[in-house]
Amino acid sequence: MTPVRGYDADEDEAEDSKIKSLSAQEAKALRERDPAVSPWWVLGLQSLAGIAAVLLAWGISGTASVAWSVAYGVLAVVLPAALFARGVMSRFSSLNATTAHLGFFLWEAVKMIVSVVMIILAPRLVVDLNWLALLAGLFVTLKMYWVALLKRPQSKPN
Repeated sequence: MTPVRGYDADEDEAEDSKIKSLSAQEAKALRERDPAVSPWWVLGLQSLAGIAAVLLAWGISGTASVAWSVAYGVLAVVLPAALFARGVMSRFSSLNATTAHLGFFLWEAVKMIVSVVMIILAPRLVVDLNWLALLAGLFVTLKMYWVALLKRPQSKPN
């Protein structure tokens, strides 16, 4: 086996030996310095944005079919995201690192499949479906992931 150019296994091993485990107090301090974003907080933000989008669409268009189309687009994001949040936050998904990774990928796959199925079923479920309005609902709701990332809870002052 030929060595990779620029890669020194001894350096890599030396770096691994420098890694130290955190104590409970150090881990707590790290979590307080950089708090995680709760999936439920993101879901709430998406729901609020979705409600605002539906009301705005109804107010501008004056037609119920446009408002229902936006609402269905919002639901095609929020319902699968709720399934994902529930699955990721379950007891099984937090047993250890392996189940956390497996749970994340499993629930992300479920979320994507449910979203796609909901969009495929949209013409059968929404009377006078307006595809542009549905896409607007999807767009507004999906963009809340970025807003949640930018407006995530700040670290607590020491």
